[in-house]
Amino acid sequence: MIELLWQGVRGLVLGIAGLLADIWSYIADNFKPVQDSLDLLLVAVAVYWLLMLIRGTRAFQIVLGLMLLVAASLAAHVFELLTLSWILEKFLASAVLIIVVLFQQDLRRALARVGRGLFPTVSQREASQMLEEIVRAMQVLARRRTGALVVLERETPLDDLIEAGPALDAVVTKELLISIFHTASPLHDGAVWIQGGRIAHAGCILPLTLRADLPEGVGTRHRAAVGITEEADALAVLVSEETGQISLVEGGELRTGLDSAELRVLLRERMAGGRVEADSAQEAPAEASIEAPAAAEPERGTAAASPGGSRA
Repeated sequence: MIELLWQGVRGLVLGIAGLLADIWSYIADNFKPVQDSLDLLLVAVAVYWLLMLIRGTRAFQIVLGLMLLVAASLAAHVFELLTLSWILEKFLASAVLIIVVLFQQDLRRALARVGRGLFPTVSQREASQMLEEIVRAMQVLARRRTGALVVLERETPLDDLIEAGPALDAVVTKELLISIFHTASPLHDGAVWIQGGRIAHAGCILPLTLRADLPEGVGTRHRAAVGITEEADALAVLVSEETGQISLVEGGELRTGLDSAELRVLLRERMAGGRVEADSAQEAPAEASIEAPAAAEPERGTAAASPGGSRA
């Protein structure tokens, strides 16, 4: 047994050494500094862009699984595991077809993103105002214990993941969000989909997560928020109608029990990166003055919600 193991290890070492020697010999004979350096740079940029595109989605886990299969195929070849090596080689021979089938939605999103350009379509000022309206709406809804779910699209398009409700194409305002999620509104059970800084659709149906490790008492609204953020890089903000707690979900991770100030800072950080930290630090003294008037307007908000709900 020990002798057999030693032969296997020795064969692995000799195989790796021979492979490295062949690679070095090939590089020495065929390396062209300018063309090959440019080629490697372009491939590295393409791989990096692809990884950033699928980061935080299930596609990333599938890529890791395919890489493990390739590593297992190489190990089976080195250790001369003929049956396993044959099965893996036949499976990986159709790698291109497998990738197209598994990543058809991701490939469509990538091509759509290339077509529409890589530059943001929403200015920082508009984005800041949009997030402020969301925070104020969540604050009022949480105080009333009215369930709500808002999905903010970021880089990954959500068209293939969300069953869209009625199209609105409306400016994001606190009053409109409160009206949509008012219990008398026919759209209050679905999610609001924010795309390009505007409310694209309301009453949307999201994919539900199948995870069993979520906290107790988590309902369909929370599972939908986790599910959509598992599939894409979107952010989900929700209010629980049972507890009135505000939650933020990103990458399938649920953060509950947020107040309006915490939600404001987290949203700005997630939507604008490091640029928001200075802004949030400067505007922190003004948060108390913002929240105080909002706390005094529940009745006025209620009066405005019913007509808005019926219009929606």
